[in-house]
Amino acid sequence: MQPREIPELYTEGFRETLTEVAKSGRRLRREEIEARRRLGEQAAEAGYGLRSLVNGLLAAARSNWPAPPGASAPEVLAAVEQAVDASAEGYERAQRLAVRHEEAARREFIDDLLHGRGNQGRMAERAERFGLRLAHAHVVAVARGAEAYDDGHPVTRGVQDAVFARFGDRRTLLTTKDEVLICVAPSGQEEIARFFAKQAYVRGKECRAAVGRPHTGPGGVVRSYEEALEVLRVGERMELADPVLHAEDLLVFPVLTRDRQAMYDLMDTVLGPLEEARGGAGPLLATLREYFEAGCVSAEAARRLNLSVRALTYRLERIRTLTGLDLADSLDRYSLHTAVIGARLFGWPRGVRTEQQAG
Repeated sequence: MQPREIPELYTEGFRETLTEVAKSGRRLRREEIEARRRLGEQAAEAGYGLRSLVNGLLAAARSNWPAPPGASAPEVLAAVEQAVDASAEGYERAQRLAVRHEEAARREFIDDLLHGRGNQGRMAERAERFGLRLAHAHVVAVARGAEAYDDGHPVTRGVQDAVFARFGDRRTLLTTKDEVLICVAPSGQEEIARFFAKQAYVRGKECRAAVGRPHTGPGGVVRSYEEALEVLRVGERMELADPVLHAEDLLVFPVLTRDRQAMYDLMDTVLGPLEEARGGAGPLLATLREYFEAGCVSAEAARRLNLSVRALTYRLERIRTLTGLDLADSLDRYSLHTAVIGARLFGWPRGVRTEQQAG
């Protein structure tokens, strides 16, 4: 494909300069080099390609060739080389500035989008520029690993390449924020978000991903994003085994964490008496945790804790004595289980790791 022909404006004065150089054999002056840089910048800003600019300069040189009798061809060629180099430098400088402006605008948009800032009508207009239609519903997936992710990280680039290779752009936004990988995809195409999450897990070191639920409108992106982040936090605190978590599967946790004061009251009331045990609450809390995770099957819980069933039964009896709650009673069991989940979510009691096991 032939490059677009560039107007003479961007090669202005070059023929005259070469005529002088051919007669005197001099190099280009500083002001002439700077003029070529400025014209290179203007050509870039006007949307002309670098090839067009270089071809224009070479055409101007060719129209002034052969040089006058007695002129030195090497000096003329050196002047052409200086002019091409200066023009290309100005062109590239304008391109870098344009890229920085574009990146700044994109980052500002992403920050406003994920925080729900700014006029919604204006936000929708800006979103169109980046391939999103905010009037529609969107789903957001996030991924966090052992390393801090930014737009230039190899994992970020690898995930982006994999997603776009499989789905194209499909009005999908892939970005990073606060060291987290983020994917905003249209509702109805949740497979993009799920594929993104799996790719992040596979490519990232110690990476865990979460997918929010679809929500509509500019505020819908924020809601789905915050849901995904909360699910990510819950997965880390609860040490859930699945590396890719879905908000729709963990709706119980927002219910449990919505009223923190009520949850702390429950933990203090239900689990507080365990602190009177020898060795503190940690060992008995770990016993309850494994007991519930084993489906309340004593033999499996004992195996997980490396205890005999008899030793486990003794611990459960000790819990009943201290708390006054009986695991055989459905309501008591529910109260204990909810309090244990709260202890893992909020780190109760402070300074005690619930996975600690008794010796």
